[in-house]
Amino acid sequence: MRILHLNLEKGWRGGERQTLLTLRGLRAGGHEVALAARAGGPLAERAAAEGIPVFGCGGAPGLARVLLMASRRYDVLHAQTAQAMSLLAALRPLLRAALVFTRRTAFDAPGAADRHRWKWARADALVAISEAAAAAPRALGLPVTVIPSAVEAAPADPEGVAGLRARFGLDGRRVLVTAAALSPEKDPLALIETVAILRRDHPDVLCLHCGADGAAAGAARARVAELGLDDHYRFAGFQSRVADALALAEVYVSSSRFEALGTSVLDACLAGLPVVATDVGGHREILAPDRGLLAPAGDAATLARRVAWALDHPQAARAMGERARALVAREYAVPAMVARYESLYRGLQRT
Repeated sequence: MRILHLNLEKGWRGGERQTLLTLRGLRAGGHEVALAARAGGPLAERAAAEGIPVFGCGGAPGLARVLLMASRRYDVLHAQTAQAMSLLAALRPLLRAALVFTRRTAFDAPGAADRHRWKWARADALVAISEAAAAAPRALGLPVTVIPSAVEAAPADPEGVAGLRARFGLDGRRVLVTAAALSPEKDPLALIETVAILRRDHPDVLCLHCGADGAAAGAARARVAELGLDDHYRFAGFQSRVADALALAEVYVSSSRFEALGTSVLDACLAGLPVVATDVGGHREILAPDRGLLAPAGDAATLARRVAWALDHPQAARAMGERARALVAREYAVPAMVARYESLYRGLQRT
């Protein structure tokens, strides 16, 4: 099959990693793949470095030109972002290929789902990365195929681990790790409050927060200073090798208010770490009933109690982490994800 994936995001987050993993897997399966992506962006550069053909676009107008000029060469046009799907929907009468959209979010502002229906309905196949992400289009009566995102094991680099340990003064500390942008939906303020509670009975605890700055960065840093947590909460910035940070952790924590799936949680599970996360969206699908500990979103006190239990019961916590690792290795593996997309694409060719 000939498949063109579309993703115009400027940065590198979970959706971009999933786009590259899918393209890589499809190519390994013998398919002709290409990518239309933001020119000069990390996704375009990484794909090109792996020999994947890339159409560099400056934005939506450039993507529209690519689609109108090149789309007839492809059997499938796969939008990996809502912006790309909007463009496919608008150009639908001019496109001959089958249209696929992968939905990666589980939060909609009031009335947003109704507004999105017109473009979702124009996809020949609507995919969601979790049951949580599938809920909104299903509520509108649209058929949805759930194909979870995937992760692959990444060994830690001993030099990278040592570098993080020295840079952030982690010797003798009980390290919590989170990997999340400093954005409101990730709710870093709740995690900061969690650490403030934890340090009362666990004075050696330290949270290493890996993630790029976002709209909540200023408030997060201000709250750490206000609570006097500088020795207990360290902002590590974006880390290209999160595996190095995970190798230092006793517990992985996620305080997100909304999470369609949570690939960082999947990474932590695959590393065998016990995970404490908010009881939202995909977290529940990965961790329930006995593969992790859940707490209500925004409830720092409960999150702190769950983390304290994991710290105080390391053997039971590790057993919990091992159950999660086994599930993720089986159900969220890249070959499994790619096989599901191949089956979906073939079904579209037969219709």
